[in-house]
Amino acid sequence: MNQTLEIARDEQVELCRKGDKNAYFEVYERYAKPMLNSSMRILNNIADAEDMVQEAFIDAFNNLESFTYKSSFEAWLRRIVINKSISLLRKRKISWADIDLSKSIADETAKVNEEDFEFDVFRVKAAIKELPENYRVIFNLFVIDELKQEEIAALLNISHNNVRTIFHRAKKKVLDILNANSNEQ
Repeated sequence: MNQTLEIARDEQVELCRKGDKNAYFEVYERYAKPMLNSSMRILNNIADAEDMVQEAFIDAFNNLESFTYKSSFEAWLRRIVINKSISLLRKRKISWADIDLSKSIADETAKVNEEDFEFDVFRVKAAIKELPENYRVIFNLFVIDELKQEEIAALLNISHNNVRTIFHRAKKKVLDILNANSNEQ
């Protein structure tokens, strides 16, 4: 029994499949900004993020026949954007395995108080931007893009334990930055 639900058809996407140029523009206008935000959270560089979004739209439009409504078009497109952005990081030789897994994750997670994350949005965004690139990418993919840690591990070709450890270290570093900045005020 196939339990996969089909998402409601998107009229503009269907018009794109038929070659309607106005529909391409409408779809681009609808999704360009959220896709740029996703890419920026990974790349932290507007020019690179814009390039990845453009490339993602080209790929998506060229491969519309493979889009099957198993997810929303936005989710499908976001996955393309995320994959392209991560691929660019890989080309830059970003190191994902910079951790010592001998240290217990439980020790690290016990030190992070979730209530401390109740800071204002602007300060949190600024703190996230200060993270090392690998921490920032994993933090954003998990917290903002809401990918499962297992999915992040598969995307980055690293272990789930590595993702979990880097995420917890990133979260602690964000809190440290926020606490340091609040002590300065």
